[in-house]
This record gives sequence, structure tokens and C-alpha cells, in this order.
Amino acid sequence: MTASALLAFVLFGLVTPESGGVPVLPPPEDQARGALEKSPRHGEWIDVKGGKDSVPIRTWIVYPERKDRAGIVVVIHEVFGLTDWIRGVADQLAREGFIAVAPDLISGRGPGGGGTESAGGRDAAVALVRGLSPEEATSRLDAVRAWAVALPASNGKSGTVGFCWGGARSFAYATTQPSLDAAVVYYGSSPEAAALAGVRAPVLGLYGGDDARVNATVPPAEAEMKKLGKSYEVHTYEGAGHGFLRQLAERDGANAKAAEQAWPSTIAFLRDRLR
Repeated sequence: MTASALLAFVLFGLVTPESGGVPVLPPPEDQARGALEKSPRHGEWIDVKGGKDSVPIRTWIVYPERKDRAGIVVVIHEVFGLTDWIRGVADQLAREGFIAVAPDLISGRGPGGGGTESAGGRDAAVALVRGLSPEEATSRLDAVRAWAVALPASNGKSGTVGFCWGGARSFAYATTQPSLDAAVVYYGSSPEAAALAGVRAPVLGLYGGDDARVNATVPPAEAEMKKLGKSYEVHTYEGAGHGFLRQLAERDGANAKAAEQAWPSTIAFLRDRLR
């Protein structure tokens, strides 16, 4: 890390004395539950009513420790559903000053009317997520965003950050929600070019270099967004794979290196647009 980068991280609160100068990242998947148990921030489960099917959307919300009102970040889960890791990402966003809300978008679709927690395993959760139509996902995101921006502690600004399946949904949601202020895409496929005319919010795309399936969708979207005069900032990290923020120990350090660059970019991007 260069001296100037380190100084920027310190000024933005992305490094602490105890971190040894390394950007403070969300915990990796295998440490997420422990990090949540130790978090000093207020997190709680809320059932948000809304969506086309009127099923309560089980949502994890974490509040920052600050005096003034904060921007809302809707954290959109991976194809694995609302996991402890996604909750850990929400907690880390709250640490950085945002009100983070992580909805379980398959609420009511699991056994006994449950969501991710009732699926009984990763494969079952994946099947439930894949069965969710784009329209249903958008309806549920609309309900959660509307509820969150109306909170007394909210400043009325809102953004999304999504991972894998959720990354694709984050970009897609920006094509349908004109009141969105920012969208962050972690290794999610881009929408078709025809849908991009609906984008109003600036978009930040963060991709692993070794993720050809997703990355093939980026240049067409980049070209169309440029043609339309819309903001789409793209970063691709050499050697990193799909899911690099969750799997920090993988790929001989390339995933960790990518995360150490991508996460500070995410925080700076959201702070600039949600203040």
C-alpha cells in the first residue's frame, strides 16, 4: 500500500491502529458469526411488510453509531440467501456510518413459510433464490427501500450493494428505481443494453479478473452506459475470482488484494453519494 493510499484510508476511517494499516474489511465467511456476536452496533430482525405478495420480508438492520442521520444501504444477498456473511457485510457498512438493511428476498418461500433459515442447506436456498422472478425481487426491494428511507434516523438517501446474484440484482434494480442514489455491483452480471436507459443512479462495478462468465457482460454495458451519458465505474482485479470479498484466503492472496482495493472504493463511493 502506498503512503498516499494509507493516508486516505486513515482519513476515511478504513484503517485503525489495531488493524496495522490494513483496510478494515467485512469478515470472511468462516468468521462472520463470531464477528457479529462481538459487534458493538445495534442490529435486529424486522419484518417489513410489502411487495406484490404482501408476505413479510425478514430483514436484518444494523444502525451506525453517529449523532446525525445516515444514508441507507440495502445489502442484496448472494444466490445462497441471507447468510451470516451478508449480515456481517451489513454490520461492517454500519461501522462505516450507514444504516444497513439486508432483506431475505426468499422470505415466505421456504418450508413452513420461512426463508433462508428454513431451507435446510445451501442447495435448497439456491433453488429458492433461483425461483424468484426479477419482478418479485424488485417488488421486495422496493418495499424494503421505502421502509428504510422513512426511518427517523435516515437522511432519505439510498443505495444498494449486491454480491453474485445480488450484484446482478443491484444493477438491475438501478434500471427500475429512479429514486436510487447509488448502486454497487460485486461480480454480478450486467443487464441487457436495452434496460440501461432506465438507470439514474451512478453504478460502481467490482469484478474478479478470473470470472469470465460475469465479465463477458461488462463491456457491452460499459459501452451502452457511456453512450447514454450515465456513470458506470468499472474495476477488475487481476487474479481474483468470483466471490473474492467473501473468500479472502483463496487464490494465493489475489482475492485479499482485490478486497483491500474494492472495499475502500465501495465506502468512498457510497459516502459521496449518500451524504
